[in-house]
Amino acid sequence: MEEARGGEAIVDMDNGNPKEDGEQPRRTLGFGNAYMIPQRQPTNFTLMQTVLLSYQALGVVYGDIGTSPLYVFSSITLPNPGEKDILGILSLIFWTLTMMGLIKYVVIVLHADDHGEGGTFAIYSLLRQNIHFKGKMIMPSTRLDSDSNLRYYSRRSGLHSKAHKFLEKNSKAQILITIIVLLGTCMVIGDGALTPAISVLSAVQGIQSRSSKITQDDVVILSVVILLILFLFQRFGTSKVSFSFSPIMLLWFGFIASIGVYNIIKFYPPVLKALSPHYIYYYFARNHKKGWELLGAIALCITGAEAMFADMGHFSKHAIQLAFSTLVYPALILAYAGEAAFFIKNPDKISTTFYSSVPDPIFWPMFVVATLAAVVASQALISASFSIIRQSIVLGCFPRVTMTHTSDKYEGQVYSPEVNYFLMIASILITVGFKGGAEIGNAYGVAVIWVMLITTFLMAVVMLVIWETNILFVLLFVIVFVGIEGVYMTSLLHKVPQGGWVPFAISAFFLVITLSWTYGRSKKSEYEAIKKMDRVQFNQLVACSTRVPGICFFCTDLINGIPPIVRHYVQHVSSLREVMVFVTVRTLPVRSVLPEERFLVAKLDSEGVYRCLVQYGYMDKHNMEGEEYIASVVSALKEIVENAQESEMLDSALNSGAIFVLGRIILQVSERSGWWRHFIINNLYRFLQKNFRSNVATLRIPHDKILQVGMVYEI
Repeated sequence: MEEARGGEAIVDMDNGNPKEDGEQPRRTLGFGNAYMIPQRQPTNFTLMQTVLLSYQALGVVYGDIGTSPLYVFSSITLPNPGEKDILGILSLIFWTLTMMGLIKYVVIVLHADDHGEGGTFAIYSLLRQNIHFKGKMIMPSTRLDSDSNLRYYSRRSGLHSKAHKFLEKNSKAQILITIIVLLGTCMVIGDGALTPAISVLSAVQGIQSRSSKITQDDVVILSVVILLILFLFQRFGTSKVSFSFSPIMLLWFGFIASIGVYNIIKFYPPVLKALSPHYIYYYFARNHKKGWELLGAIALCITGAEAMFADMGHFSKHAIQLAFSTLVYPALILAYAGEAAFFIKNPDKISTTFYSSVPDPIFWPMFVVATLAAVVASQALISASFSIIRQSIVLGCFPRVTMTHTSDKYEGQVYSPEVNYFLMIASILITVGFKGGAEIGNAYGVAVIWVMLITTFLMAVVMLVIWETNILFVLLFVIVFVGIEGVYMTSLLHKVPQGGWVPFAISAFFLVITLSWTYGRSKKSEYEAIKKMDRVQFNQLVACSTRVPGICFFCTDLINGIPPIVRHYVQHVSSLREVMVFVTVRTLPVRSVLPEERFLVAKLDSEGVYRCLVQYGYMDKHNMEGEEYIASVVSALKEIVENAQESEMLDSALNSGAIFVLGRIILQVSERSGWWRHFIINNLYRFLQKNFRSNVATLRIPHDKILQVGMVYEI
């Protein structure tokens, strides 16, 4: 009989669901509903904590969108612009910032967080918590029925909408959503390489407006040096970076708002009349196709809006909303209005609008602040890239990389050296390759709008399935924002050959990794689900094996069931330790797991065979070193022993020594499969498996206690 701490685990062996009354239950060799953790309440920040986090957010989240005045007007190439043309451009900028930044992201999208985590993967996580995803290309799920008791689990009403039922039954729709999510996250990572290049270059190029001796090559070299310093600084952590960058951004927003007011008063006080949308009509009526082509440059004003959502895990929703609504948004409107006022009186200086509009006495202080702010701008997407990779690893669709948590106070502040150095190399190559040309702006605009379109699509699904919003409001949301983003996208498509291909190339690189890893993981899980041993088979295997003194910890990813590699192990060793414990490690999205909550154990039918679920928080060190750890597991097992004899057996096994058995699974595609599956599994997936960190790399198991068992899964 199987017993478990925390409750009895009687579930259907095949699907994990309870049997109806009157049926003979089959007992799974796992936890089932025994996995019960006391529900933790979300963190509630005080007003002062929210204000402090808002201040911190300036240094991480808002650098990108905050520095867009550096390059928006200078990216516009309109011959002989008149007053109405400039007012029309300003009107487009104002309404784009208002509709996309304020209404879409701050008011709507930020509410689609997964208990503090943001980004496209957070939306996907919400959907997976409410919809049972299945299919060949779906990331394997480790969710248990009792996960609804966890803090991070999102609840929905009992009324299942038609959209929910459709997605539950339609595996093709689930696969489509999965691929769209992966594409969106890969595009954001591409932004992480493009943002530093365009931000730093745009800031440094300002020096050319005051010195003819500075060449473009000098600008590129200086930009590369700044980028190197920025990326090397990442290892100190988001918290230290944000506290050092936040004063810079506070100074930056104060500068651009003040200069904007100065330029409005000095050059064209009525410029704020451009807030009326009828000037947009005048703009297109006067410029026709040329006005449409320039939308790609105007779209740069909203770059970084996605970072507000993606970087939410570093701070809090209310802190990000507070900072944008009270400081960032008003400062940007004043800055653009001031540039437009200057531009109306000085139409010949469009290529250097920002720096030319800065009063001479404060030019050099402004240049220094602008350069530092451009460095901060890069931080937003770099931090977002770290968060996205972390989320994708947790969801099982990206190979494991080193992920270091840099704060013991706030969840989600992470750093990955591998991702950091990839972004550094990509940014430097883009900077040197394009040398500050218009191609960088084209590439950046394409990436930004594609990510926004993907977010709009996913938000519509969330509204229908999770929020159960009225269909009319969902249609209104889709029509308005797909309409706006679609118009910008049509303008940017013709710039794909002129640098717009870069984000697609970066996205394709990461998409190949994620799809190959996801497909391989799904095939591995599918094989183990089919080939796993049932209770009768396992009991027969144990009965036929010789028992030797000691404890064997068999590490497996399966929470329920015995993996087929156990049969392979026994066939070759022909013996089992006196005590055998199946260990599954699971990382939970809580800061730390208390020692008394670390282990959940269950006794299987066979004598001396147990299952143990080891739980870690995101700040806990995964450490299986030392006799203390082994003694802790044995102590947990003693809590479910049935008699003194069993307790003595555990003590005797502990004194005889312990060994950790790890499976090394190699997927091998059968000959009858097509060449495409051969290439993905035998080449791509196997390469990723060999060259990235293994699942047990972070467990720090002592090497003298490890026995690795290899097995080929032929699929």
